[in-house]
Amino acid sequence: MLTCITEGILCCLTGKAASFVLPVESSKPSHGFEFVEVKPGRVLRVRHIIPECQPIVTEEQVEGKEKTDGDSDDGSFCKDFNKESNTGSSVHCKRKITVYRHGKLVIENLGDVLHSEILQCQDGDLEPCSTVEVDLVDYKEMPSSPDPNPAPPPVLPPLGEQKPAPPPRCCRRKPKRTFVINSKRVISSCKGTHSDVALFFVHGVGGSLDIWSSQLDFFSKLGYEVIAPDLAGHGGSTAPQIAAAYTFYALAEDLRAIFKRYARKRNILIGHSYGVSFCTFLAHEYPDLVHKVVMINGGGPTALEPSLCSIFQLPSCILHCLSPCLAWSFLKAGFAHQGAKEKQLLKQGNAFNVSPFVLRAMMSGQYWPEGDEVYHAELTVPILLVHGMCDKFVPMDEDQHMAEILLFAFLKVIEEGSHMVMMECPDTVNTLLHEFFLWEPDMSRKDSRKADREKTVALSDSLHTMKTTKPVD
Repeated sequence: MLTCITEGILCCLTGKAASFVLPVESSKPSHGFEFVEVKPGRVLRVRHIIPECQPIVTEEQVEGKEKTDGDSDDGSFCKDFNKESNTGSSVHCKRKITVYRHGKLVIENLGDVLHSEILQCQDGDLEPCSTVEVDLVDYKEMPSSPDPNPAPPPVLPPLGEQKPAPPPRCCRRKPKRTFVINSKRVISSCKGTHSDVALFFVHGVGGSLDIWSSQLDFFSKLGYEVIAPDLAGHGGSTAPQIAAAYTFYALAEDLRAIFKRYARKRNILIGHSYGVSFCTFLAHEYPDLVHKVVMINGGGPTALEPSLCSIFQLPSCILHCLSPCLAWSFLKAGFAHQGAKEKQLLKQGNAFNVSPFVLRAMMSGQYWPEGDEVYHAELTVPILLVHGMCDKFVPMDEDQHMAEILLFAFLKVIEEGSHMVMMECPDTVNTLLHEFFLWEPDMSRKDSRKADREKTVALSDSLHTMKTTKPVD
């Protein structure tokens, strides 16, 4: 503690913030890690694990996966590469999104409905053709000032003379924007033996790829190809000393470069906290490549905007002095229990071990106005929402609101978990994620309902024919 205060005083005197800059110029693998230069002088550390039994898929093979067997020397591989992903269930994704001028968002689900008996999720089954109406956050009206001359309240008649209230009028204003989504999506089971499947793990503010150590080891042993990068200024990535390097758009472009470098035909994105926003961005930008998404304690579907009244708006030198208190606060709020085990997990995961400058720039750079409810409602990819019941950073209501907005969303609540649920309950999270990866929608219900509907129509037609042909006495 005394050392931190001394360094903070020197920071105030020199006018420079202490930072843990780890410049890595090499792009060669080192101890299972790769260092990718996404921009000149901007290097990210990436954990990339390829199972030995799985063939290495290069970018040229991914780009030429639609070619015939005779187009290249690896035609047999491309044939198997396509064959594995052809199976699956075709789902009709259709919904109408209407935004009204007074701030009302109406979502009409007109397509198929997915069920999740395997996952046993809460709020997993939605009624077919259901309609969701929500108030946009940006259109919330401020309470007006009280009227200096208020009108007296009306005198109510006696109970016996009261007339029933008329039904409320449905006042529907002219829509401001209308979006119609009508497409087909094939959802299939993603196994570790499939060479066209890749898992991407994205951490949040103050974390690193080390927080996914249990998940990386678990799924790599099952045969999955896993990719986990360190965000700029975190873990082993370089830390530029400019605040513009840590905006949402700058970090999103970094992850875009990582995704384009390692992407396969069917990619699954797993994000935690702030990393959920980047997974949403990639799923919206690459709907054909992103097969499934997992959001762990990601919050509601609202646009990002930095808070002006936050402790992270203080100067970096003051944040450096407060770093022990901030680490203790994160331990108390991020874990359900604050024992020696949790402290060791926090140390092993290299979480909340960033410089005050990076922490301040990350919190100030969370500006993403496009990521509102409409942006999330346009996603057609199946999404698993994982929420820790003891999470003090993300309320339960936000994840429930996210499940209402998304088209295909399954919510799972882990009672014994908190914000860092993947570190607290690794076995539970790994099992849940694996079941979601293997999950494939059962469209037999749709076929049975369609057959029953056709039988009903045929029966009604036959009865109508019998009535019309019956002789009159």
